[in-house]
Amino acid sequence: MARRGTSSDGGAGARKRSDRKTGKAGGTAGGRGGRGTEPVAEPVDGGLAELVPDRERPRAWTLTLDGAPQSHVDLDDPTFLSFEYQRRIGHVVDLLAPPGQPLHVVHLGGGAFTLARYIAATRPRSTQQIVEVDAALVQLVRRELPLDPQARIRVRATDARAGLGKIQDGWADLVIADVFSGARTPAHLTSTEFLAEVRRVLKTGGSYVANLADGPPLTHLRGQIATAATVFPELALAADPAVWRGKRFGNAVLLASDLPPRLAELTRKVATDPHPGRVEHGRALADFTGGAAPVHDAAARPSPAPPPTAFG
Repeated sequence: MARRGTSSDGGAGARKRSDRKTGKAGGTAGGRGGRGTEPVAEPVDGGLAELVPDRERPRAWTLTLDGAPQSHVDLDDPTFLSFEYQRRIGHVVDLLAPPGQPLHVVHLGGGAFTLARYIAATRPRSTQQIVEVDAALVQLVRRELPLDPQARIRVRATDARAGLGKIQDGWADLVIADVFSGARTPAHLTSTEFLAEVRRVLKTGGSYVANLADGPPLTHLRGQIATAATVFPELALAADPAVWRGKRFGNAVLLASDLPPRLAELTRKVATDPHPGRVEHGRALADFTGGAAPVHDAAARPSPAPPPTAFG
């Protein structure tokens, strides 16, 4: 089983923008990154992107956008998943197929390509497509945190839904959605019509995993579960207990599929994380949804913005 790291605060589920438009570039992070290397800062389409060196890992970096943590990458160990929501998605990846078996994966939202690197390392010969709308961010990450040239990873700089529409029917074993713009998931990526496109791209038995962010009273999260239930018969949701109770804003990982997930194993993995989480499914998840209505394109809205205290 791949080694996991300890959890970091924040994560890509809560992005925010500021009025900052310019940044000053530091040293190159890629092949020469090391302990004491200066941060790299550069304006991108979504704000000011910064690559901040990890003090504990010589060639590890945290990507932030306008100060909000987006991704963490260890170039020496791509199996290290620092953010708790990414570690939970990693658990899903580990349980989708026998160890080492290659997968066809679509990533909606790129960040620093953390999960694509993880899959390339744990499942060599996987074929992956990343769809990231921020072309300047893609350029920055490619230059400073280069991908393994042997990895079968293609990056498209386009809107997530538009990029999804260009993928052939039944191509993917897994679609991962981790898309935020100005700290919010865009409205057109929250609807039944969007999930119908996801379902079209998936193979029979394929899985959809989404990083969702919400806070009290969890209206968005409940609506997203109800929306997914109109397209997929099997659902599970992993989140921190405080998020489940509506005590704080945070991330939840939604898993949807035609086939029942390996629930006992997923529950055990999530419960034994450095920051333990809880997995719900079936009747308990339906009760949590509380009769929320599915979201359709005509009435879709972005996910809620995180509170000012979300990033400490």
